[in-house]
Amino acid sequence: MSRSVSSQELSARTIFRKDLVADEAAFLDTRIPGSDRKVNYPLIGPGVSENAKQVIPVTEPHGFNLGAAVMPAGVVNNLHLHFTAEVFCCFAGEWRFRWGVRGDEGEALVRAGDVISIPTWMFRGFTSLSDDAWLFTALGRDVSGGLIWAPSVIEEAARYGMHLGADNKLIETAPGQVPEGVELSRPLSDEQLGLLRHVTVEEMRERLATPQDLRWCDEPFLDSRLPGGGARLALVVGYGLTEDRAQSPRVSDPHGFSLAWLRAEPGQGVSRHTVDESQVLIVKEGTLRVTLNQDEPVSTELGPYDTLSIPPGAWRSFAGVGETAAQVVVLTGGDGRTRIGWDPAVVEEARATGVAIDANGYVAPAALVAR
Repeated sequence: MSRSVSSQELSARTIFRKDLVADEAAFLDTRIPGSDRKVNYPLIGPGVSENAKQVIPVTEPHGFNLGAAVMPAGVVNNLHLHFTAEVFCCFAGEWRFRWGVRGDEGEALVRAGDVISIPTWMFRGFTSLSDDAWLFTALGRDVSGGLIWAPSVIEEAARYGMHLGADNKLIETAPGQVPEGVELSRPLSDEQLGLLRHVTVEEMRERLATPQDLRWCDEPFLDSRLPGGGARLALVVGYGLTEDRAQSPRVSDPHGFSLAWLRAEPGQGVSRHTVDESQVLIVKEGTLRVTLNQDEPVSTELGPYDTLSIPPGAWRSFAGVGETAAQVVVLTGGDGRTRIGWDPAVVEEARATGVAIDANGYVAPAALVAR
């Protein structure tokens, strides 16, 4: 069932970088010296923020959450763990990630253009090595379960009057004071810490996709040879949208979403199509025009760091505009492959050029595929 999107809804789902509202008190560690200049931006869903007053631009459930972290050089995000997937897309700067109960089991440098997926149920933290460093962060599932801080972080935060209630919300007191009459989140015991997973540096490297690691597919879609098509696709997490049977992702374990890079030269893109899952686009470079609906089309143009949420069932097409290629992160809900529904005109035009979609959802010679 297709869904029509009004111009008002499109506007509400378009999150321009210039309109982001900073959350400077999102987490337990924001009073700890060295972590007090962290800035977080909620984008889609509540994420794991511990600040009940955060401003969330898009609250509709997507099957995943999205936010951003912006930190000057030297600022630290302290050790914590997640129950669901956490994937970082680095858009600017350089970051040092570390992991383990004490943060000493391994390190990875993450630079602009890199994507890293951190396994669940292990402590992780990161430090910005550059001013104005920027990470987009995707979290699996609508309800991610909050997070657990390392015992050392809970102890240090309490010295500065920051406590975490059992309901996962922040409680502020004067430095050194303990809040009365409320149940606090308890640090993990030594026995519980001993049950956490361990990840080697080599294993983490396989979960890091640098620009050099990407395997771009030149013809990932039915419309790849058609006017208005031609976008290239590189899979990072999950199989997602690809219609090339030979294409596979770098990281394949279930995340609750897929993540891919899409690249559209000026005049190229993806023809009109629809998917049944929620989808989010984040532009890293260039300009992307997105047009929704079959009848009464509405459009928006996204520049660097702009984000768009597209509802399930909406017809959409993408086009690179301007003088440089648009490079875009595409997040699509769900753990499996996403089947694309093409506009009938695209299907007929593709068949005239000799290609069609087979019963398994992949591009194949039209002569070998029944209508």
